[in-house]
Amino acid sequence: MTPKPPPGTRTAGRRLWSAIVDEYELTEHELQILREAVRTVDLLDTLHKVAGEEGPLADSSQGIRVHPAIVELRQQRITLARLLAALNIPTEDISVRAPRGVYGIRGTV
Repeated sequence: MTPKPPPGTRTAGRRLWSAIVDEYELTEHELQILREAVRTVDLLDTLHKVAGEEGPLADSSQGIRVHPAIVELRQQRITLARLLAALNIPTEDISVRAPRGVYGIRGTV
């Protein structure tokens, strides 16, 4: 039985949910991570709309500043990246590898 997305999930969240649950069987803790990722995707969609309607800058008591929705978009993108990394969904595309010349940190003392 395919699990249902969280209540209130909107279009962007439903697309993410379907893309993952249609391909993978997730444990309960993985489903919880996916639920949070879905909520985050929907929040990002809302923040994009707000920033698009109101513009990237806003007046504040300190003068013109970056709109708070833009600041929150950045934070939510980081959150989404961490949630998706925690799901550890494998990639079937073997060409997706670390770029050439990028190596782990190695130090000598």
